[in-house]
Amino acid sequence: MSLDMLYQQIILDHSKQRSGEGLTEAQGLPSADNHQYNPTCGDEINLRVTLTEDCSKIKEISWEGDGCSISMAAASVLSEMAPGRSREELQDLIDQFRDMLRSRGTIEPNEEVLEDAAAFAGVSKFVARVKCAMLGWVAAEEASKEAARS
Repeated sequence: MSLDMLYQQIILDHSKQRSGEGLTEAQGLPSADNHQYNPTCGDEINLRVTLTEDCSKIKEISWEGDGCSISMAAASVLSEMAPGRSREELQDLIDQFRDMLRSRGTIEPNEEVLEDAAAFAGVSKFVARVKCAMLGWVAAEEASKEAARS
């Protein structure tokens, strides 16, 4: 199986069996919600970041959304990767994901850092799809900042 086929399979798997789907209650922990909408294609997501009690780490990312397989799979991958990371580590991950997607295929993903998110490297060649892949990640970026202030 080629790397491209493996990446396609990861996206398909996550779009069908979505991790983190369904907003969960924060149970008194610091949390924030963020809604993102892509007017170009109609994809949208409501995402909740829940932090640990001391706001030092991501406890959970949950979400609900409607959109293409790329946007839904990207949110699913993120919800698996984020728990246990500090907010700074999450931001670094988001920044690397964003850089890869904006590269138009010129940046090879660091699979050790991006893990399954590296599967979205091919999306960078399709400018119209970059916002789809970033939808949940931008929502997580905004919600994690807001949750830390709550």
